[in-house]
Amino acid sequence: MSRIVSFEASDVRFPTSSTLDGSDAMNLDPDYSAAYLRLATDSADGLEGHGFVFTIGRGTDVEVAAIRALAPYVLDRDLEPMLDDMGGLWRELVYDSQLRWLGPEKGVMHMAIGAVVNALWDLKAKRAGLPLWQLLSSMTPEQLVDLVDFRYLSDALTREDALAILAAAVPGRAAREADLVASGYAAYTTTPGWLGYSDEKLERLCREAVADGFLQIKLKVGSSRDDDVRRLGIARGAVGPGIRIAVDANQRWDRDEAIDWMRDLAPFDIAWLEEPTNPDDILSHAAISRGVAPIPVATGEHGGGRVMFKQFLQADALQVLQIDATRVAGVNENLAILLLAAKFGVPVCPHAGGVGLCEIVQHLSMFDLVAVSGKKDGRMIEFVDHLHEHFVTPVDVHDGRYWPPTAPGAGSEMHDASIREFTFADRANA
Repeated sequence: MSRIVSFEASDVRFPTSSTLDGSDAMNLDPDYSAAYLRLATDSADGLEGHGFVFTIGRGTDVEVAAIRALAPYVLDRDLEPMLDDMGGLWRELVYDSQLRWLGPEKGVMHMAIGAVVNALWDLKAKRAGLPLWQLLSSMTPEQLVDLVDFRYLSDALTREDALAILAAAVPGRAAREADLVASGYAAYTTTPGWLGYSDEKLERLCREAVADGFLQIKLKVGSSRDDDVRRLGIARGAVGPGIRIAVDANQRWDRDEAIDWMRDLAPFDIAWLEEPTNPDDILSHAAISRGVAPIPVATGEHGGGRVMFKQFLQADALQVLQIDATRVAGVNENLAILLLAAKFGVPVCPHAGGVGLCEIVQHLSMFDLVAVSGKKDGRMIEFVDHLHEHFVTPVDVHDGRYWPPTAPGAGSEMHDASIREFTFADRANA
């Protein structure tokens, strides 16, 4: 029997604000960062589990402290029983009678639980010798539903509903996996669209995106209506009529302002409007969805948990669901959200605008294709061309597509040298 013998959390920050990579109408100077967790065992195989929570600079130390508070729940504990019952472990952490008060099921502690859960999935996949997407896709419907807690979801999704969705996908798994390996998974790029970029850089990156095979780009909007119209004109002129352009307001607007603002942007043939208002405001998202139709509303990167996603779907407040690999409590909760999306027939296009998010979330989309929804039409994964060099198994994106990872694990492991170089030490200005 192996045991967890080391639980090491680090505050890792990359100075992306110096080039305004990641800048938008609400986050003007982000430093892409990670509250990073490494789990080591006494197993002879020497394998480790790695997970993290994506942050954008200040406050990463708070997330690191939350992760460290979870050490007693896994440190010096037998590993195999945890890996054999990941659903039970998820419930143990999420329903802890005292930790739960800090959420419940949302916020800093919930995300910290996600880092622990994801690190254990990384270790489980490495032990199986499989990439995470393939490990999940090899599990039976019964094993998968055991990972999900249906409390608070049963008015929209029951265990029986989930079993039916997963069972229906079983006959086509092998064919879809073969197709995924042969043709990849569609990507779109946000790289041209950061709000702090000059017009010249925007135009150049738009042209490069088309040359690289992307069929959709995304632009940040919401700071200035005149600037948005000018920048969208530049982007549309650079990419031509055949490329989709999505816009992302990053929570900038009130309800009526969003509807009115989009009247000026709609002539540019908008693929979707992302996160137009406060991410917790389900009713405003529903009203905006009606007000900007037929432009779909996309949201989810700040969705605090599965219950919020359930209500968004019930209210038809989003038409594109954007899971995030580190915002909720790990793989288990994202499986619940994928099942909800499949039940409601809503496409999932994950958020990946942050350090390491592309590396992890690709596994969830590929698993969804193979073993959950079985669909790829209208689905794509966000890509940003930043900081992949810091990961042991960086994403392979070319010809406008993600190509399925083959290395065992969840893709979340950073190079030791990168962790050492970018560990944040200035506590006075944390």
